[in-house]
Amino acid sequence: MPLALWALTLSAFAIGTTEFVIVGLIPTLAGSLQVSLPQAGLLVSFYALGVAIGAPLLTALTSRVPRKPLLLGLMALFTLGNLLAWQAPDYATLLAARVLTGLAHGVFFSIGSTLATSLVPEEKAASAIALMFSGLTVALVTGVPLGTWLGQIFGWQSVFLAVAVLGVIAFAGSLLLVPSNLPKAAPSSVLAQLAVLKKPRLLLVYAITALGYGGSFVAFTYLAPLMEQITGFAPSSVALVMLVYGVSVAVGNIWGGKLADQKGPVRALQMIFSLLALVLFVLTFTVHSPVLVVATVLAWGAVAFGNVAGLQVYVVQQARRDAPHAVDVASGLNIAAFNVGIAGGAWAGGLIVEHLGLLAAPWIGGVVVLGALALTTWSGVLDKRAGNTGKKMNQQIAY
Repeated sequence: MPLALWALTLSAFAIGTTEFVIVGLIPTLAGSLQVSLPQAGLLVSFYALGVAIGAPLLTALTSRVPRKPLLLGLMALFTLGNLLAWQAPDYATLLAARVLTGLAHGVFFSIGSTLATSLVPEEKAASAIALMFSGLTVALVTGVPLGTWLGQIFGWQSVFLAVAVLGVIAFAGSLLLVPSNLPKAAPSSVLAQLAVLKKPRLLLVYAITALGYGGSFVAFTYLAPLMEQITGFAPSSVALVMLVYGVSVAVGNIWGGKLADQKGPVRALQMIFSLLALVLFVLTFTVHSPVLVVATVLAWGAVAFGNVAGLQVYVVQQARRDAPHAVDVASGLNIAAFNVGIAGGAWAGGLIVEHLGLLAAPWIGGVVVLGALALTTWSGVLDKRAGNTGKKMNQQIAY
C-alpha cells in the first residue's frame, strides 16, 4: 500500500479519536465546566450533527474543489477545531469547536473512499478502503482509552491538544505524500442529494441506521458515569473498560462483515440488532457488578458496530435499484444517518438521565434498537414483495 494511504489512515485515526474520546470524559467535563451530565452529553450530539451536515451538504458544495487542496483544508479545519476546544474558556465555546471538527469529519469520510481507491490499482480498491477505515477501529482500541486516561490525569484540555498534534502530523503527511493529480468525483449538487431523499426505500434504510445507532448511544454516551456512579469504578479504571470495548469493536466489525456476506444484509442486521437489544437490557442488571459489567461491555462492543457493513451494503443495494445514478450520494447520506442517530441518541439519553436516572438509559436504548429491528424486518418483507413482483412481470413478458 502506498504511503499516501497511510497518511489518510492517520487522519481517520485522529478524527475517530476526537469523536469518541468524549464518551470517556463526560463526568470529567461535567465537573470541570460545571454543567450537568446531560449538558456534557450534548458535546457528543453537536459533534454528530456537524458530521451529519458536513457529509451530504458540504461534500456537494466542495465537489468541484481539487481533492488534495480539499483534503489539506479539511485537516486544517479539523486541527483548528481541536485547538479551539483545547483553549475553550467555557461550555459554549467547546460546543462550537465540536461542531467545527464534526464538519471536517463529515466531508473527510464522504470523499475518503474515492481518495483511497484512486491511490491503488483497481484490484486493491477494497483493501485500500478497509485500511483507511481501520483508522477508526484503531481509534476505538487505542486512541479512546489513552485519551480517556490522559484527560483524567492531565485534564480534558490535554486530550484536544494531543489530537490537534495528530492533526498537524496528518496534514504534513498528506501534504508530502498525497499526489496532486487525484481525480475529482462527478459534481453532485444539493438538489441531487435531496432527490435521493424522495426514495421511500432509501429513507427506510436511513431510519434503520439512525435507530440502530441511536439506541446504542442512548446508553453508550453515559457509559462512564454509569460505571463510576452505579458500578463503583474509579475514574482511572474507566479507561481500561473503554479499551476492552474497543478491542471487542474491532472483532465485531470483522464478524459483522462476514455475517452480512454469508446471510445477506437483512438477516445479518436482524441477528445483530436482536443481540444488541438483548445486551442493553442485560446491562440494566449487570451494571451493579464490576465483573459482570465488563463482560457485558465486551459483548456490547462485539455487536454495537457489527451492523456497519450490513447497513452500508444494504443502502448500496437499494440505491442501485431505486437511484442508480446517485449510489455514492445515497451511501454518503447513510453516513449522515449514522450521526443523526448518534446525535439523537446522546440527546435523548441526556433527557432520560435527567428525568429517569442513569439506570433507565440502557433498557430504553434497547427498546429503540428493537424499533430498528422491526423496520429491518419490514424492509425485508418489502424486498420479497418486490422480488415476487419482478418475477411475475418477467413471466408475463416471457408468456
